[in-house]
Amino acid sequence: MNRKAMNRLKAVLADKGKTNKWLAEELGKNETTISRWCTNEVQPSLGTLYRLAEILDVKAEELLAKKK
Repeated sequence: MNRKAMNRLKAVLADKGKTNKWLAEELGKNETTISRWCTNEVQPSLGTLYRLAEILDVKAEELLAKKK
């Protein structure tokens, strides 16, 4: 089953030249959690989404996939 992309975290990390491990360390989270977010298996909470945007120096909206 294909998972519908709801976030662009993986793409933004790649654009910024950052790794899942780096982000996990910045957030104090497990790398598995970051990986699950990147594959859209689960989604971060709204509060975490804003924290991710702050850490990655992007607008929160840039972390969300656009509907077609």
